[in-house]
Amino acid sequence: MPATAHVSPDEIRKGFSRAMSDMYRDEVPLYGSLLELVAQTNARVLEGDQGLAEHLRRTGEIQRLGMERHGAIRLGTAAELATISRLFAVMGMQPVGYYDLTPAGVPVHSTAFRAVHEQSLQASPFRVFTSLLRLELIENPALRSFAETALAKRSIFTPGALALIEQAETDSGLDADDAQAFIRQALETFRWHHNATVTAEQYRQLSDQHRLIADVVAFKGPHINHLTPRTLDIDQVQAAMPAHGITPKAVIEGPPRRHCPILLRQTSFKALDEPIAFTDAQGSHSARFGEIEQRGVALTPKGRALYDQLLNATRDELGAFPNEANAARYEQLMEQHFQAFPDNHAQMREQGLAYFRYFPSAQGLAARGQPDQPRTLQALLSAGHVEVEPLVYEDFLPVSAAGIFQSNLGDTAQSHYAAHSNRTEFEQALGRCTLDELQLYGETQQRSVDECMRVLLV
Repeated sequence: MPATAHVSPDEIRKGFSRAMSDMYRDEVPLYGSLLELVAQTNARVLEGDQGLAEHLRRTGEIQRLGMERHGAIRLGTAAELATISRLFAVMGMQPVGYYDLTPAGVPVHSTAFRAVHEQSLQASPFRVFTSLLRLELIENPALRSFAETALAKRSIFTPGALALIEQAETDSGLDADDAQAFIRQALETFRWHHNATVTAEQYRQLSDQHRLIADVVAFKGPHINHLTPRTLDIDQVQAAMPAHGITPKAVIEGPPRRHCPILLRQTSFKALDEPIAFTDAQGSHSARFGEIEQRGVALTPKGRALYDQLLNATRDELGAFPNEANAARYEQLMEQHFQAFPDNHAQMREQGLAYFRYFPSAQGLAARGQPDQPRTLQALLSAGHVEVEPLVYEDFLPVSAAGIFQSNLGDTAQSHYAAHSNRTEFEQALGRCTLDELQLYGETQQRSVDECMRVLLV
């Protein structure tokens, strides 16, 4: 008998992303309002900017725009991280990048699980920013011991999910029925629980140490704390949120508004205060919020170094954590310092600041085989035989992630940790090395160059 066909990891990821979005919309109605606002804004931007619409069509970005989501979870133990890595692998998602958030007062380090090849990203760009609590940063030994014990007692994966992960690993995939069962079982890990696993006093002690610690330790699982749609104009969305009953955070995280967006800009609404049943009392907890992002071009190491330099200069001059009181000053300083970063794709490419994708043009395809056909990439570009489009940034920014976390934990939640980045420990817990996002962008760019050469130089 013929072997049962496996469902591609891309299709499983697409189905899981859709199921996750439906679940979160049911749990957090404001998320639905956010999706509607973003869809309206994107339609308006595309109608008013035909150049942008053509760029998105040429790169395939327009097909993925409506389904683009990133989520975020916070895990408590090395074992949870190792298993979530296996769960995401069933969906074709790998750990990309290492993010240490402790310098910003958040006691976690993180990675982003996502697809890594451009074709898979076009099929489903779903990502999950995944953080691991650094228990060693809990200063009180008794509280640290309690947190370790509480986390050791829980199992955040259903038996069905664990069995299907093992089956996918053994059989190198899942058939259609098992893929649907996997999506249903895996979704339970991310579901919200109104019942805490600790007493009200234990929750208070954890929260006093850091509100994020309470969020991780006090519950049955790592409830998804936000899902993020992608907008084409985050400033429009930010301005329109209050009229839709949504209060935005004071400052958009990331680079300032630009004609040619770079990296990632993010904003959010404040975390909801939700009723919780502790083991001995009723109370409330804030964890889940709404977030929106606008993605720009991915930067090279040289571009990232310039970005970091300008961002640090801005923050140093501001002299404080960006908040409602200094938001206008912060935006002014950002615009001032970022004048040093070219706001033109041609200049970014010429100066080696950003990554791009290369496409054969109609003129280039028509000139194939002619004796005077240019033979180098630069000559092909100059002759108009190759066109260039910016390569979208698929990852995250540590300072921005910390800013989003802090805005939803409250400014008073900031802490100072005398700890160093511990990538080795994180990767030991993960069970593998995280991938270098800059190398991935370089490989995508090179594949597009190689394809141009293969198609045009016949």
